[in-house]
Parts: sequence; C-alpha cells; structure tokens
Amino acid sequence: MLIKTYGAAVQGIDALIVTIEVAAEKGVSFALVGMADTAVRESHERVVSALTQSGYSWPRRRTVVNLSPADVRKEGAAYDLPIALGILAASEQIKCIHPLESYMIMGELSLDGSVLPIRGVLPMAIKAREMGFKGMIVPRANVSEGAVVNNLDVYGVGSLGEVVEFFTGKRELEPTVINTRAEFASAATHFDCDFSEVKGQESVKRAFEVACAGGHNLLMVGPPGAGKSMMAKRLPTILPPLTLSEALETTKIHSVAGRLKSGARLMTARPYRAPHHTISPVALVGGGSNPMPGEISLAHNGVLFMDEFPEFSRQVLEVMRQPLEDCHITVARAKYSIDYPAGFMLVASMNPCPCGYYNHPGKECTCSPGAVQKYLNRISGPLLDRIDLQVEIQPVSFDSLVSKAPAEGSEAIRQRVMKARRIQARRFAQERHIHCNAQMNHRLLTLHASPDREGMQLLRDTMTRLDMSARAYDRILKVARTIADLDYASRPGFDETDEATLTAAAGAPVLSDHIYEALAYRNLDRASWGKSFAQEI
Repeated sequence: MLIKTYGAAVQGIDALIVTIEVAAEKGVSFALVGMADTAVRESHERVVSALTQSGYSWPRRRTVVNLSPADVRKEGAAYDLPIALGILAASEQIKCIHPLESYMIMGELSLDGSVLPIRGVLPMAIKAREMGFKGMIVPRANVSEGAVVNNLDVYGVGSLGEVVEFFTGKRELEPTVINTRAEFASAATHFDCDFSEVKGQESVKRAFEVACAGGHNLLMVGPPGAGKSMMAKRLPTILPPLTLSEALETTKIHSVAGRLKSGARLMTARPYRAPHHTISPVALVGGGSNPMPGEISLAHNGVLFMDEFPEFSRQVLEVMRQPLEDCHITVARAKYSIDYPAGFMLVASMNPCPCGYYNHPGKECTCSPGAVQKYLNRISGPLLDRIDLQVEIQPVSFDSLVSKAPAEGSEAIRQRVMKARRIQARRFAQERHIHCNAQMNHRLLTLHASPDREGMQLLRDTMTRLDMSARAYDRILKVARTIADLDYASRPGFDETDEATLTAAAGAPVLSDHIYEALAYRNLDRASWGKSFAQEI
C-alpha cells in the first residue's frame, strides 16, 4: 500500500514542500531514499522504538520511504513524525478519518514516542498556507511560532499517540489561535534599557540619532570606559519599531537558525548581535556543512555591534564589504548556493591606539611612534569607506556621572527618528530598494543632497584644509541630508500626517549648518589623524 504525507525542507530562510512517500509490500526490508543526511537516515531506529512504545509494531514488510524531490538534500530529524504516520497507514495499522494529505506534519520523535521541537517552523507554516494545506501539525513547543501565520490551523502535539488518535478520530485537537497584530503592537516598544541612563556624551547621542534616522553605519573611537558599549546596547531603543513584514522576515531567520526560545512568537524588537572578535568568517556570514545563517543575517533589520573593531581578523572584516553594500549575502559552495538577507546597521567601537589613551585628556599614550596609524590601518580603506559616521568619544566627567539632572529618554529620540524616516519614505517612494538616506547612490545624491552655495564652499574649504580623502565626499552629503531631515522635522508647523508637508520637507535644500555638522562626523578622514604623536616625538 502506498501512502503520502507532507513535510517541508528549509532552503535559506524559505521552505520547500517535501512529499514523504511510504510503500509497504511483501518482503522484509527497509530502505530510505531521497538524498537524506545522517540524521534523517537514523530515523529508522527512532521510529521503530517510538512505534513500539506507543502500542504499535514495525511492519514485517518490505518498506520503502522516499523523500521527494529526490535532488534536494534533507537534513535533521524533523521527518520522524510524518515517516511514522506513513508507515502506520501503509501497513494498515491505522485507518485515517482525517486525510493525511490535507496536513503538513513535522516533528522529531523521541524513543518513548514524545514529539520534540524542531527548527524552521515559521517558514514551513508560511509555505503550508501558500500551498493550501488545511492545517499543520508541529511539536507543542513550536506551536506558538507557527500560529502567527493567519488562515492556517496549527496544532501542537506532545506525542505520536496524540497524532494517531487525531487522524483516526479518537481525539479532537484545538488549533492554536494568536492575535498576531494585537500582540505585536503591544510589545513593539518594550525595552530593558533606555538612553536616559547614559550620563553626559550629548554629542555622541546626537551622532546615534543621526545614524538611526538615516540608517548610517557608525564607528566610535575612544578610550576604555568611555561608554561605547553601553550606548551601543541602547541603540535598538531609538530605531523605528519593526513593521509586521520586517518582524516576520526577522523571525524566519532566527527560526531557521534555531535561535527562538520554546513558545516564542513574533520578534517584536530589532535584533542586536554582538559577536566576539574571535569569530570565524563562516560564523559571521553563514554557511557551513549544514548551511546556517551567520551573525550578519541574524542582525538583519537590526544592529550588528562589533566591539574592539581592529581586533577582528582581517579576513572577517573584509567579508563584510559586499553585504554592507548589497544588504544580502550569497553563500556559494560546491554542493549548494544560498541567499541570506543581511540588511543590518553596523556599529563598531575601537580604542584609538593599542594602549587606548591616544588623545586622552588626562592620561598619556605609551604607544611607540607610528603605532596609532598602524592600529587604524588594521581596518582597510574600502571597509572604512562604508562607515558614514566616525565619532571620537571622550571620557565622561565626574560631575556628569553624579549629576541628578534627567537625561533625554529613548522615546523622545525615537519620535524624532521616526519623523525623519517618514520624510525619507516620501522622498524615495518611487525608488526600488531605497528606503533611507544611507542607501542613496550618486544619482540620488546629486538629486536630493546637493548643498547650497554657502554649504558647497564650506565643504570645499574644509576638505582641502583637513586633507580629507575623496571617498569622504559622498558620505558627508548622505549624513548632511539626514541632518537636514531631522532639522526640518523638528521645525514648528511640521505635520507628519500631511502629505504636502512631507513632500516639502523631502525636497528641502541641504544648508551650510547641515554640512558643518556632517563634517564633524568624519574624524578619521583627516590625513593628519593619528600622526600628531609621532610629530611630537
């Protein structure tokens, strides 16, 4: 007898339907075909034990299990449950009231017949709805994750016996229902930290606001203990909240990577990833023998914080160059090629020199001549070119640390950032794949970020006097455009709900004041930076 059940395989962050065909004929043998990895082939032993412990028996027949399409590699133990059900139906040990082909079934079996959690349930559920399945059966630990998909009945089960009783009509299962939009809206602005906890550093807070408003990458340079890591951790609190589509995409990535906790639903906060500087290139960009998303994909729609930036290996830093430009990464190997999204905001921090005290107001730098520039040269010019804001940080004074004066909170900053983002949404409404100022190409820069005559003269004089590199020109204009958006959004009479007001702000000129502030965020482009110590010697 031939029985078909249906599951799914994850490729990248999307799912592909897998048909599990089970044929039970005369004879005594077992074969599992369809490009299965070791974990899938080992399902035979798990299924035999699970069937026995659940009150059934392994059929004394020639049993063939085919995982179709046969040219797609199947990985993991999530096919145990559909294989077990197919074997029971094909050997006529059960008679199904509910048709097996109407449900997508996935789950790992324990030896006692219990159903264990799996990875990638969310993209599987999305695919199940797309293909018109009536429902989906998943482990109870994953049911909340799958239930965020509307118009699909998702059932959570704890054992093989429950599933058999459901299909044979001996048990009724209730689908899990989640009001996705309501829960998402209620949890979207809940954070464990706030910018009001940061004492002093007003200029750096402003740089963070500009970076979030325009989607710019940012590099902080300062001595140990200046608060670089503390402020970076609070960066997601001032970014615009995730949209529902962004939350779905982000949750899919973390689901495939197995990073969602049991009972997790939609991710409501932008991800914040902070890998250690000993990370390997594969762990950063993704891939491996069993392809998995890397840290840059786990930071998609969020923040990738790289502390001690020059301490990362040169190879690790250089593999980020293409994802920073394209917002996705293609992992190509001999046996597979997978695309992962990688639209993250890079925030990096570093000491100004090996000892950490170059340009420190109170401590003397003990580095040898030329060590400062050598330390900076660990970061290549092309990578530094992709970082729009470069900010020097000074230690916080004692008076600022003990001050009781309330600091501005994240909510107030986030509101200004969201207003600037709405202006940019209006500006780029007709552009594909352009959502913020940081993504502007040269054509858009010429169209939307050309400074007035006074601003252009200021830019020319400053770049000549400070001997800034040519690559700084476009970055300064992008940042100046964002500063202009923040300026126009904060002026009296600005109404973000009025289309005419948004259109006027989107086409407003870049003034000399905006250029002046943007120039202050390009410290490392000065040709003299890091050379003053050697000259003093």
